[in-house]
Amino acid sequence: MNKKSILALMVAILLPFSGYLLVSHYSKGAIDMPHRYFYDSVNVVQKDGKVTYDTVWHQVSNIHLTNQLGQQVSLDDLQGKIIVLDFFFTHCPSICPRLAVAMKKLQNSFPNQDSIVQFISISIDPEHDSVAQLRKWADKFDVNPDSWWLLTGDRDSIYNFALHEIKASVADQGIDTAFIHSEKFFLLDKDRIIRGWFDGLDSVAQAKLVRDIPLLMLEKDKKRSFSDFFKNLLKGSTANP
Repeated sequence: MNKKSILALMVAILLPFSGYLLVSHYSKGAIDMPHRYFYDSVNVVQKDGKVTYDTVWHQVSNIHLTNQLGQQVSLDDLQGKIIVLDFFFTHCPSICPRLAVAMKKLQNSFPNQDSIVQFISISIDPEHDSVAQLRKWADKFDVNPDSWWLLTGDRDSIYNFALHEIKASVADQGIDTAFIHSEKFFLLDKDRIIRGWFDGLDSVAQAKLVRDIPLLMLEKDKKRSFSDFFKNLLKGSTANP
């Protein structure tokens, strides 16, 4: 293994590892966990003369689409998983290839973790992005279908999902709602609650996303041991140098 491969391996291990280590060490809430951003309602609860407020956070609804293997899939298939999601189209001449490279780096940063985190890229031009086109894009960027879905489907359903469920036009106020083209990566927790959005073209934002994913991993399963987490990262990284 050459020096470049060794460096890449160390980065792939240490970035998520450091985030997990921080949370493990400061387990009593000292770490600033990813915030929740959108709520549907606030319930007022009165008990024993005390008033408390219970926020009902917006939970992203399910959607049925087709992946690059021609399989019918849905968000409900990802119960308990953390999701990183973006929107793209395969004949995009500008930001989409760069976003794909960034998503590929994220996939490589969490090897052997497809039971915990899922990466998703949804086509905003499904009329042109057939399964065959998605497969070509997947081959171009060496996409692992176990952990990264490229999805196509009904255009109206996709745009309704992007605007009303993911709140893409809120996260990116410059977005054209008639043709959703954004550089944002959206982070959803195990309950499909939006926990942040990140500029997929910005290295600082990407570093924060890499930090936040392990934080939600620990929030997802507090019984999961640090040693198991690190062993899985090391195993996956050495298998995919």
